[in-house]
Amino acid sequence: MTFKSLGVIDPILKAIEAEGYSHPTPIQEQSIPILLQGKDLLGCAQTGTGKTAAFAIPILQHIYNNPQQSKGRRKIRALIVTPTRELAIQIADSFTTYGKYTGIRNTVIFGGVKQLAQTQSLRQGVEILIATPGRLLDLMEQGFITLSDIEFSVLDEADRMLDMGFIHDIRKIIAKLPVKRQSLFFSATMPPDIVRLSQKILGNPEKVTVKPEQTTAEKVEQFLYYVSKKDKPKLLLHILKTDDVGSVLIFSRTKHGANKIVKILDKASIVSEAIHSNKSQGARQRALSNFKSGQTKVLIATDIAARGIDIDDLSHVINFDLPNIPETYIHRIGRTGRAGASGIALSFCDAEERAYLKDIQKLIGQTITIAEENPFEDDGTQVEVKKSVKPNGSKKQFQRRRSPNSSNAGGSENQQKGRRTFSRRPR
Repeated sequence: MTFKSLGVIDPILKAIEAEGYSHPTPIQEQSIPILLQGKDLLGCAQTGTGKTAAFAIPILQHIYNNPQQSKGRRKIRALIVTPTRELAIQIADSFTTYGKYTGIRNTVIFGGVKQLAQTQSLRQGVEILIATPGRLLDLMEQGFITLSDIEFSVLDEADRMLDMGFIHDIRKIIAKLPVKRQSLFFSATMPPDIVRLSQKILGNPEKVTVKPEQTTAEKVEQFLYYVSKKDKPKLLLHILKTDDVGSVLIFSRTKHGANKIVKILDKASIVSEAIHSNKSQGARQRALSNFKSGQTKVLIATDIAARGIDIDDLSHVINFDLPNIPETYIHRIGRTGRAGASGIALSFCDAEERAYLKDIQKLIGQTITIAEENPFEDDGTQVEVKKSVKPNGSKKQFQRRRSPNSSNAGGSENQQKGRRTFSRRPR
């Protein structure tokens, strides 16, 4: 199967070929023909599957084949709404890349920066608008944007939209869209809330699914480290200093935790940067640029800030903290092993995170291999217990206790048999 056989027109084919792509990914192969027919689409696919091109190419083709009839400033005909600034920028870059020979204009708007440059771009006229919900509603209220001419609407990363509390903003945006339009809805997971939201947006959609379990198992080598919370920094330093690690993306559950990891690595003379929502947009873009160029080899991110990171040669993902939502694990490790390439995902699991691990392994349908080389292994029998504060204000120190059943060190019997070391695959 080729892009040409999918019915993609020559100006877009030329841009695709210039990027070195010849064959569509499964999500592209399934989605592009449906969208070129003008049908609504409900897509379930994780990041790294080629999802953006799956909707960008058909939208560009529709607009190119049906140019604006009225003269004057270009009208916004396609709207793509996405949860984060980084992802919005990434999507805009994709539209620019695939549309370079079409003459179609796009722009991206997001909060956290002054709006002047964005409003100037809107005044010049664009056919495609990529936006985060808050800034979109803000500029709509100011009169800079009207959605009355929208023919194509895309809600991307819908599950993250709900996680970030954008549901009310999304409803406001949907209410302003023309009834007659082609609607696309993409989400990595399909919990009940997402299904209900899709039913309000879509008519009678075609459905396309790329199962995350298959993508996870086939593309990424996964290894597990049982380690106490206090020893996680030591284990991280050990891996970064002793293993063949190229570029590594480290996930922290919190913004404070991300900053703390940067300080720990800095003391060990390991250059790293953090991106999260407390960082300015300029700082986040510089950190991403340094990471993509190879100037910085280590990037620490929270889950929300990491959306939109698209790096083909990312060798490792490290889960410094296990996510409490199992689907988030799939999002994270999908940062490596992109577009069929191999990748390695390492996960640190302390005693309090074992319930999260159980949910993750249930979702992906496999038991994650325990890494054999772990100088800071915690058998799970030592748990930090914080005593209550005495009335006089003095505090008891943390105490350690051992479980009577301490023979099952490092996980279940099946996991013990599955131990192995990891090594980076040659490129």
